[in-house]
Amino acid sequence: MKLSIIIINYNSGALTRACIASILQQELPFTVEIIVVDNASADESVSLLRDEFPDITVIANDQNRGFGAGVNQGLTAAHGSYILILNPDIVVLPEALPRMVQYMNVHPDIGVLGAQLIYPNGHLQYSCFRFYTPMTIVYRRTPLGRLRSGRQAVLSFLMQDVDHQNPIDVDWLMGSCLLLRAAAVRKVGGMDERFFMYFEDVDWCRRMWEFGWRVVYFPHAQLSHYHQRSSDHGGLLGVFTNWTVRAHITSALKYFWKYRGKKLPHRTSRQRTLL
Repeated sequence: MKLSIIIINYNSGALTRACIASILQQELPFTVEIIVVDNASADESVSLLRDEFPDITVIANDQNRGFGAGVNQGLTAAHGSYILILNPDIVVLPEALPRMVQYMNVHPDIGVLGAQLIYPNGHLQYSCFRFYTPMTIVYRRTPLGRLRSGRQAVLSFLMQDVDHQNPIDVDWLMGSCLLLRAAAVRKVGGMDERFFMYFEDVDWCRRMWEFGWRVVYFPHAQLSHYHQRSSDHGGLLGVFTNWTVRAHITSALKYFWKYRGKKLPHRTSRQRTLL
């Protein structure tokens, strides 16, 4: 087994079906296993996926355990030397997976690799970032983000000031698409389940850097992502009206508490081209 693909499903049966179909349509030069962890969906996701894709593994939870816990369940069931975490709203485009695996093969110091995510209309989606600071949250959720200093801070956080056409080492990658080296996961451990939703990807990438593994953005492989940031709605007032905003801010507080007083890990921003 070369590649294990883990998809966390929650009431997204139709999207997950499309994601799996896009994987199976690829002519891949290696074997693949697909593992779906369902977090107690209220729709017919489990029966739909089991009936339509009898060769995949579906783990059905009786409660919503959160994204990180679901990923860890998938890791326990995975047998691949590489592990790909995918969101259900991803469509795999031609040549993406072989290019990602090839790049990992050539660069054994990479622990996590992220493809370039694009919207269905082909526009770039920012999916690699610099580490959060508390002010990042403030600037993105309050009118202070409209100030010049706020705009510059957000631009830096989103890495809009770097070239997105060549591979580059980054602080962290969006958890929608993470290709991991199984050997790195064994050393670093799985996702921190204290983060029910949000910041588990930030934390995981930070721990990869702490253990000496590179985290790399790889734009020579593209995936289509039907992405909507529901946690963006409502600013700080969204704490009272939007549960995803509450989840995001709660996870942010847990993250900053976990790393209080700790220095950021050594990392590099040198760009590297595909060999």
